[in-house]
Amino acid sequence: MNDRNAPAPGTPEDPGPLAAFAALLTPEGRELLDLVAGTAPGEELALATRLRRTHPAALVSAALGQERLRARAVAKFGAGDAARMFFTAHGLEQSTRTSVAAHRAARLASLGVSSVADLCCGIGGDALALARAGIRVLAVDRSPLTCAVARANAAALGLADLVEVREAEVTEVDTRGYGAVFVDPARRAPAGRGRGGRGGGNVRVFDPEAYSPPLSWAVGAARTAPYAALKIAPGIPHEAIPEDVETEWVSERGDVKEAVLWFGTGQPASRRATLLPSGAALAVPLDRMLPDPEVRPVGRYLYEPDGAVIRAHLVAEVARQVGGGLLDATIAYVTADEPHPTPYATAYEITDQLPFNVKKLKALLRERGVGTLTVKKRGSAVEPEELRRKVKPEGPRAATVFLTRVAGAPTMLIGAPVTGEKN
Repeated sequence: MNDRNAPAPGTPEDPGPLAAFAALLTPEGRELLDLVAGTAPGEELALATRLRRTHPAALVSAALGQERLRARAVAKFGAGDAARMFFTAHGLEQSTRTSVAAHRAARLASLGVSSVADLCCGIGGDALALARAGIRVLAVDRSPLTCAVARANAAALGLADLVEVREAEVTEVDTRGYGAVFVDPARRAPAGRGRGGRGGGNVRVFDPEAYSPPLSWAVGAARTAPYAALKIAPGIPHEAIPEDVETEWVSERGDVKEAVLWFGTGQPASRRATLLPSGAALAVPLDRMLPDPEVRPVGRYLYEPDGAVIRAHLVAEVARQVGGGLLDATIAYVTADEPHPTPYATAYEITDQLPFNVKKLKALLRERGVGTLTVKKRGSAVEPEELRRKVKPEGPRAATVFLTRVAGAPTMLIGAPVTGEKN
């Protein structure tokens, strides 16, 4: 797909994507969007049949498709914004969720940034958050459809005065004069795709130089501005990260959402884990990173580090905080003898340690009356649902079982979250 070219005009029965989207912005299109709002999947066919008697079939299909996307978007953007915004399937998949974008926008605002060039803006998730923080935004993407959606979203949320959307190759945009540059390269694209935007494609890209645009170009662009934030894949090899930047991994309720390279913040080169919604941040300069913790016997407590902590290679820092060590040299579970509350890991009190044996686990759970079983695993090939089917938990109590390795041996640890711990 060549995003630089506008979609074909199409026909009245089957207009191109850009024409179909433009039709949604007309009074008739907006009326249809209101009519289909809240439509359940099972009601779509009957509603579509009725609406096609008085409206073009293509417009009815576009409205119903947009309503499906809005329903999916609630998880990222919240019900209020999702009901007013516009989406494409790929744009929604690749967009930054509001909480994460707001965190980044707040940080840029705290640095005194008043204008940002948002390169590879997609449908505008980050641009909207920046504008809500009072920052003027140039939002750039090469896809005509994506730009139309981003422009409509800024208008829908009352932010059009702060967001200029420009259709262009990001590699050709002059960012001089902006207080910061934000680059969100496409990391899902088919082979042979060009550069400069976040249009179609759904193949995950692992090589940073296969980003669109490549990481090396994005880093160069970042260094031209007083401040910059460059979004990268959370699983990027640490050796691919420039040595002089602050790298932040962001999670929301334990689920890692993204990683960002920060330029110009005045902070030393470091690794940072930021946990949302609390905002707790664990940051360690590169020259103070601790070596891997020692492996030790299972203690009374097991600590499950937050995903951002693991990605940032800060498990050793958590182990230091709780006075613990690792269960296994290759597993990111920390064990300790005493409880030490920390926002960077969830603590569990361990009651039992067993070699991996399904029959023994089933007997123990039956003896304890465990009917609600949470299964967590690291270093085990067993699937949680498969284990639940085999042990058939039944009873009024709850427990957590960890399928892992202890000093290399497959092991089951049974316990429960420490009261008051936050996930």
